[in-house]
Amino acid sequence: MSQMQEMEFKTEIRQLLEIITHSIYTSREIFLRELISNASDALDKLRFEQTRSTELRDPEAELAIRITTDPKNRRITITDTGIGMTLQEIITNIGTIAHSGTAAFLAKIKESGGNASNLIGRFGVGFYSVFMVADEVTVRSSSFQPEAKAVEWSSLGQETYQVRELEENLPRGTSISIHLKEDAEEFASKDRLAAIIKKHSNFISFPVYVDGEKINTVPALWREPKFSISKEQYAEFYKFLTLDSEEPLHTIHLSVDAPVQFAALLFVPPRTIDVFGIERDVHGLDLYVRRVLIQSKYKDLIPEYLGFVRGVVDTEDLPLNISRETLQENLVVRKMAQTITKQVLAELKKLAEDPARYATFWKAHGRRFKMGYADFANHEAFAELVRFHSSAAGPEELVSLAQYVERKKEDQKAIYYLSGPSRDAIEKNPHVEIFRRKGLEVLYLLEPIDEFVMEALRRYRELPLEAAENADLSKLETLPDATPASETPSPATGDLDALLAAMRRILGERVTDVRASKRLTTSPACLVSPDGSTSQMHRIMQILAKDTSVPKKILEINPQHPLMMRLHTIASQHPEDPFLSLAVESVFEAALLQDGYLTDPHAFVARTYSLLEEASRRYGEAQ
Repeated sequence: MSQMQEMEFKTEIRQLLEIITHSIYTSREIFLRELISNASDALDKLRFEQTRSTELRDPEAELAIRITTDPKNRRITITDTGIGMTLQEIITNIGTIAHSGTAAFLAKIKESGGNASNLIGRFGVGFYSVFMVADEVTVRSSSFQPEAKAVEWSSLGQETYQVRELEENLPRGTSISIHLKEDAEEFASKDRLAAIIKKHSNFISFPVYVDGEKINTVPALWREPKFSISKEQYAEFYKFLTLDSEEPLHTIHLSVDAPVQFAALLFVPPRTIDVFGIERDVHGLDLYVRRVLIQSKYKDLIPEYLGFVRGVVDTEDLPLNISRETLQENLVVRKMAQTITKQVLAELKKLAEDPARYATFWKAHGRRFKMGYADFANHEAFAELVRFHSSAAGPEELVSLAQYVERKKEDQKAIYYLSGPSRDAIEKNPHVEIFRRKGLEVLYLLEPIDEFVMEALRRYRELPLEAAENADLSKLETLPDATPASETPSPATGDLDALLAAMRRILGERVTDVRASKRLTTSPACLVSPDGSTSQMHRIMQILAKDTSVPKKILEINPQHPLMMRLHTIASQHPEDPFLSLAVESVFEAALLQDGYLTDPHAFVARTYSLLEEASRRYGEAQ
């Protein structure tokens, strides 16, 4: 056995060890992730040598990582059967691991106020994370080269380390013996170590044993060929990943070579876990680099509107020690995210070929998916997948824009929609009447976000998306009626001048105009926006701006309605009759109520009672 050599750590490494050994960390468990990753790398290198038919020490040894615990003596030992190290390699490798990123690590430590728990392992200093839990570390290693001598490296994590060659013949690989600090004795527990491995290193490609028990029993399915995996295996992996008791609604298994190389196994859950919207910001996919978990629920891998997707992404195109800040700026990550988004949208299109299953998807995730209106790069795919209620479908049925286009009228030049709080409310909306008369389908927007979807899409297959309340009536009038028009005689538009003038006088500046309507068939009146904005969008903007004012709109009246015909008679013969003012105010307030702008319901109720009282009095006098 050669004499032990004592060597000093370089200045930066001493600074690093000072921080690690004298600070308190919230995530000290990551030391095990780092050491297992190093062991896995050593095993990968050995496997490469095997493919080259290199002569190896212990050629029959299982490629594995074994961990033993000794709680009584606060000791754990991590052993691999990897490539091992010679004397010079152990000095160079451990020194390089510490030295290569030490300066950057120390700079980040200073920025973070001394908290290294989220930085360790991301600057090439992973081996030294062991000193977060250890007061003494001994490394014994035997190179894969049959003639090389075994070596031993040890340190208390202070200013020096010792290294020497050993005369004894050790098995191939590296063994790290760790004597735990008193406040780190929890890591001598088999259960504690097993939990850490399942969290951070569960998909390492080599078996990891703790006290003889294999811990990483779930295979990294995303690395396997699709044809070799059964539906049951996918379901089992999904349940393991999500803790869901149900099977996934849809499975997406990707193996991508360009523009970056990565594998992904993604799932669409059968129902949302975010019932109350409190987990909207917790979305993301688990990012692995060479089967080692780098960050769980990493948001930048998938847009928020696809945040219901669960799964893992694994790449070899990123360094294992990449920092969180670098991740966010990394071109590889951005390209992976772009590819994942397009692939998920393509898979959802396949899912949509099964209407029943897609209805399940939409019920669970449709509200969140609609947030994709802001993903302009994927508008075309998004438009194919979005669904709406419709006048041409039952209450439980959803309609795609493609279905709408397939059954539109031959001369129809737009796709029409109308917003409202419920299907029943929309069907009673006066703006629907002309579409019903013409037999035109109207999409029903029941959620505020639907307005933003339509505003963002604007067109679908060259057809503009138009709000029914702002539709170009000249285009609608040229279409044939699907139902016969009312046979009730009505005055010519010019004969309404007396009523229109009276209503303008009574309502004053509360309206921009009063005019005869060409859109109404059964309702007496409605409000129309003069600037082309929809009532729903205007209300949303008012809420955001905390604006409670009543907008000025055009009041349209139905010249065929009996009420308007009688009011026209009163306006022509008795323009100063108080009943006319009472009736006009009630018509206007009813229109405001239908549009959602009635701010004083008490005044409306009082006026309604007065109107009923006057009407009943006149009815009695007429008897």
